[in-house]
Amino acid sequence: MLPLALVGCREYQVVDDQSLKLSFSNDTLRFDTVFTQQGSATLQMKVYNRNANALVIDHVGLRDGKAFVVNVDGEQQLTRLKNLQINGGDSLFVFVRVDIDPTASNSPVLVSDLLSFHLTSGVTQSVTLEAYGQDVKRLGKAGGCWYANDYTFTADKPYLLTDTVVIQGTLTMQAGATLYMHRGACLYALGNVQADGTLDKPILIRGDRMDRLFDSVPYQYASGSWNGIYLQSNQGGTTYNLSYMEILSGNVGLYCYSDQTSNLPMLRMDGCRIHNHSLYGLMLMHVDALVTNTEISNCALNCVYCLGGNHDFVHTTIASYYGYTNINIHSTRKEDASAVYINNLSKELPQTVTSFYNSIITGYQQNQLVVATPFNRYYPGAFIGNYLKTDTLAIPHAERNVYWQSTDSTWVFRNIYYGTRLPDSLKKYYTHKEFKPYEYYDFRLDSFSAAIGIGDSLTAVPYPTDRLGVSRALCVPDAGCYQHE
Repeated sequence: MLPLALVGCREYQVVDDQSLKLSFSNDTLRFDTVFTQQGSATLQMKVYNRNANALVIDHVGLRDGKAFVVNVDGEQQLTRLKNLQINGGDSLFVFVRVDIDPTASNSPVLVSDLLSFHLTSGVTQSVTLEAYGQDVKRLGKAGGCWYANDYTFTADKPYLLTDTVVIQGTLTMQAGATLYMHRGACLYALGNVQADGTLDKPILIRGDRMDRLFDSVPYQYASGSWNGIYLQSNQGGTTYNLSYMEILSGNVGLYCYSDQTSNLPMLRMDGCRIHNHSLYGLMLMHVDALVTNTEISNCALNCVYCLGGNHDFVHTTIASYYGYTNINIHSTRKEDASAVYINNLSKELPQTVTSFYNSIITGYQQNQLVVATPFNRYYPGAFIGNYLKTDTLAIPHAERNVYWQSTDSTWVFRNIYYGTRLPDSLKKYYTHKEFKPYEYYDFRLDSFSAAIGIGDSLTAVPYPTDRLGVSRALCVPDAGCYQHE
């Protein structure tokens, strides 16, 4: 019986055999971009002793110890870790976060270190720690931050907005400017706005979480990670000119409001993308608007809400597939709301005249367009050359539209799939869908789309290229902001 007792306790017996080593769940622990003066999320890894006998870690240390903070088995002071025994077949957790000091560099800077485990046997094993540190300009403070004069967001270094920021004068955004928004942060513009993004250097506004919900899902894909952009005017003649601006994953994408009843503010949007918001995408309230070559997609309520003013949407893609994935990554559910809601019911406010040309309005629910007006036969808005998922419009200026039919291909757009590639055994059942690993929403038209070649050619003349620069000149234009290649 004695030999059996010794075998049963073998995992507790320490041996100093240099052939016995630890195993690690990660040989390199990589952090996504971390902003200076702002701590990272905590990553974890496991250290395994896959041997039959116990091993003893004499001490654990960092090569530099300047940026990374390590917690091993509940102990954050590594100098206190002495003679830590890991029994055979056992493991321990290691938690790591990073704090990066400010740097004069405008580009991300690689910060690295080595986390080393020194065994009493004389064996040393190391894990690499890596993070990219990005210096940012910080705006905002508790209670809000008010700028009474003009303000320019430049492209030389990103901005981090930590709370409410109000710009009273003219707001200018240079091509390539980037705004990272902390949870609850919002930007108010009370004057004119001139945002000059380009196809090669778009303006990006998004949440500040750079880490991941899951291996394949960045936090950027989770809606509601910040508040919204608010363009609010109390005077006539205000202009908002937005080119190639991407507004991603907040509560409200762009909220344009005035209390004027005449000489309304004018919004012009071209080449923009408003995507993945937990409430509304684009709200137009007592504002005139011209929206061209723009995608507005995936909002829990309306992607577009119009109340008061004259609004023209030309070559726009408005798609409501919020939460339509195989995993749930949102804090709110999709409401029973249409992609577009046009409210022309008020008798006191300015009339709402909203028109769509060569556009797409669709989603996974049945009716994606609501025109709320007292008398449809007198509504002055126009719908020409569109692909619409709605009932046939009973208004005087609805021409050459294609309406969704149950016989259409399963998807008008390329499908979205998180995770591994669809197994070959299942592909035959999804001939109209395109599955790729770790792909995000892609609303470019596929070859089965009923929106191909239905646009009005004269309407497309001022817009010879689509949102991504694809030419419309040599063929009949497609509906939407993306021309099929």
